[in-house]
Amino acid sequence: MDLFEYQARDLFAKHGVPVLAGEVIDTPEAAREVTERLGGKSVVKAQVKTGGRGKAGGVKLADSPADAVEKAGQILGMDIKGHTVHKVMLAEMAPEIAEEYYVSFLLDRTNRTFLSIASVEGGVEIEEVAATRPEAVAKTPIDPNEGVTREKAQEIVEAAKFPTEVAGKIADILVTLWETFIKEDALLVEVNPLAKVASGDVLALDGKVSLDANAEFRQPEHEALEDKAAANPLEAAAKAKGLNYVKLDGQVGIIGNGAGLVMSTLDVVAYAGEKHAGVKPANFLDIGGGASAEVMANGLEIILGDSDVKSVFVNVFGGITACDEVAKGIVQALALLKEKGEDVTKPLVVRLDGNNAELGRQILSDANHPLVQRVDTMDGAADKAAELAAAK
Repeated sequence: MDLFEYQARDLFAKHGVPVLAGEVIDTPEAAREVTERLGGKSVVKAQVKTGGRGKAGGVKLADSPADAVEKAGQILGMDIKGHTVHKVMLAEMAPEIAEEYYVSFLLDRTNRTFLSIASVEGGVEIEEVAATRPEAVAKTPIDPNEGVTREKAQEIVEAAKFPTEVAGKIADILVTLWETFIKEDALLVEVNPLAKVASGDVLALDGKVSLDANAEFRQPEHEALEDKAAANPLEAAAKAKGLNYVKLDGQVGIIGNGAGLVMSTLDVVAYAGEKHAGVKPANFLDIGGGASAEVMANGLEIILGDSDVKSVFVNVFGGITACDEVAKGIVQALALLKEKGEDVTKPLVVRLDGNNAELGRQILSDANHPLVQRVDTMDGAADKAAELAAAK
């Protein structure tokens, strides 16, 4: 889960990373009172989860409370790279900036460890610095068992060649930033710029944080940070039902039991779609091992509610999940939707194999639903589902 800048600022402040005062608002007039509290001047910053805000006019300086109201009105409602601005953060005006740096911690998936990235050339995209001046970017692996001690922080400072006069302060910030990274179960914490100001202090003027959604059971307070207004409604509905669902951009709805099987199903559907007008998978949905008829019904209801879906492929290999329970779920889901008055017109292709497969097939045969077709091989079922989607 990616956070807005103001949320990242709040997390930094919570853990002791030095930041400037700031508040978030969603109406222009609210900028007046906030700017008064910030000393009469403020930086008005669009809150969108994309870069390039400054170039797009999404960051403006306000030299009075009235000016802040005007600037907030100009920014609210803007479109920045396809993101509409619904909130702005008013931040305390920074003292004169002498130098700008970059620091971050992230999960290094390739090497299965954590990584520090630091540079004395901050204030611009780190990718740009890495591409044009790779020697200016220091990458330091972090041992998960040791973390970032004061000694490790000093190693990062020396690798990035931070100036001697700020080395100690930046090392302190690195230790605190690492604590933020670990305690919040983050995948990324980034400060850009980390600025040395005229007083000699070092401040985090902008930040990015990405949290690990898989750690929600340890971090119940993170739910309040979720941008529910921007969430895909189908994904939100699936999450409320406890389903592992990801919306994709295709036309064939996918239901399977087990992440590996679902991933394989996505591949065979994409391959089959090449012969049928280029149709693609519309989603990832794993009902998991031991799924009940109710879980199957919930999953099917979510997928049939997707207007992009033209056909559905249910691919189940029965192990813990018994095929007869899956078949009951399909029948129940279709009956439930009919009771709700929802007109189901999308064909279902079902492939059942493994535990209680014969019983599951018999249940579907007995139901004799006109929209349900049984195909006993995975490739054959994928081809049929793609053909039906292309025909819609």
